[in-house]
Amino acid sequence: MSQKKILIVGYGSMGRRRIRIISDLMPGAAFICVDSNPDRQKQAAARGFKAYGSLKESIAESPDMAFVCTSPGRHADIILFLLRNGIHTFTELNLTADRYDEIKDAAKEYNSVVFISSTLIYKCQMEKFKEIADGQDKPITYIYHVGQYLPDWHPWESYKDFFIGKKETNGIRELLAIQLPWMIRAFGRVDHIEVSYQQCTGLDIEFPDIVILNITHEGGNIGVFVVDVVSRKAVTRLEIIGEEVHLFWDGHNDDLYCLNFETKELEQVKVYESEEHAKGYADHITEEPYREEMKEFLKAIDGKKVRYGLDEDAYVLDIIDKIEDKYSSAMHL
Repeated sequence: MSQKKILIVGYGSMGRRRIRIISDLMPGAAFICVDSNPDRQKQAAARGFKAYGSLKESIAESPDMAFVCTSPGRHADIILFLLRNGIHTFTELNLTADRYDEIKDAAKEYNSVVFISSTLIYKCQMEKFKEIADGQDKPITYIYHVGQYLPDWHPWESYKDFFIGKKETNGIRELLAIQLPWMIRAFGRVDHIEVSYQQCTGLDIEFPDIVILNITHEGGNIGVFVVDVVSRKAVTRLEIIGEEVHLFWDGHNDDLYCLNFETKELEQVKVYESEEHAKGYADHITEEPYREEMKEFLKAIDGKKVRYGLDEDAYVLDIIDKIEDKYSSAMHL
């Protein structure tokens, strides 16, 4: 089998993570890196990768597939360029559905696969939540809180210089885009959302720092989802409540518990036999979900159906737009 050439667009932390994992999945692959930052080009070259400052230059290497690892909100042009050059394309999280119809048409016309990352869908805990929700005869309720103080996301730089501080790609929007895909997959498509919001910090931002969603799902499940960029201690906390289930999860890989109704004791639910951690990342961030979605991308290239695609992502981003519409006009009266 000929050596596969992998194009990495954006040699930041996610680009390096994708290289690390694809090296295991496809031993012997050759990497081509594109980054407008000269220092990152030097870093890539120092590892023996071919490095370029522009996408057009890199295409001369005839890559077989590409991973778009640039900041959210700037993917559409890159994706379209790659697809139109016949390159199968994996893109990190998008925060806008900009030109999705055009992207779908290009993928079809040039016989190229486009794959949208939604890493939490591939996390075993989220599959467990879906299994539990699907297995209930009656509706369930959940309470879910995800938050972290905005300046702590990248403490080495100002949040105003990072995309999560910008109105169009803000931190609240990113958390919604990360979390809603698995929630909708587990609890059902959205029937109705009530939105409450607040600004309770002195952060220099043009969006709320806390948003509370009361979500009614098709099929009857309901939940409260709290998203914030205020919590000085990062939090991911979920409780699922039903007549036949009471589950607690604090966001890590070893703290998922279900109540045993007979003993009234909490029993740990183990979802991973072992865990793979990358150096420099928090202990709740494991490599397995990233690896699984990359495997699914490779399967998609072979014609297999994927769990999450452009249509599902467009649906989620449309919901987020509607959520933002409910508070953006009120904040600027």
